[in-house]
Amino acid sequence: MSTATHLVCPSCMAINRVPSARLQDAPKCGKCQSQLLPAKPLTLDDSNFQRFISKSDLPVVADFWAPWCGPCKAMAPAFEQAAASLTPQCILVKINTENARHTAAQYGIRSIPTLIKFQHGQEVKRQAGAIPLQSLVQWARN
Repeated sequence: MSTATHLVCPSCMAINRVPSARLQDAPKCGKCQSQLLPAKPLTLDDSNFQRFISKSDLPVVADFWAPWCGPCKAMAPAFEQAAASLTPQCILVKINTENARHTAAQYGIRSIPTLIKFQHGQEVKRQAGAIPLQSLVQWARN
């Protein structure tokens, strides 16, 4: 019997069961047909962040950032590249702290960029400050 992985659709927030062996096959949402695992960071906010991280079986790496932050802008291309290389082992998301103040406060974001890795809605590790691509990928995998 094959195992299933629960994935939250980034478009409609529906929870999808995908056979774990098929995660590499670009699965689509059963409700809205959107791609469940795009090879780019997803944008989340206060309205959808908790559901997304708590209902996804895959680890979620969140980048808390702000548009005025120089180090955030400098790390953005590396985060984009990391998403392409880490999919489908984990999902990368971006949270603009200016637009998601409640979520940023909930996780005690004091400096940006801050990366937090979540597993089943629980924080498992945190990294403050910008890091280069290779370090980012290694950090996310461990």
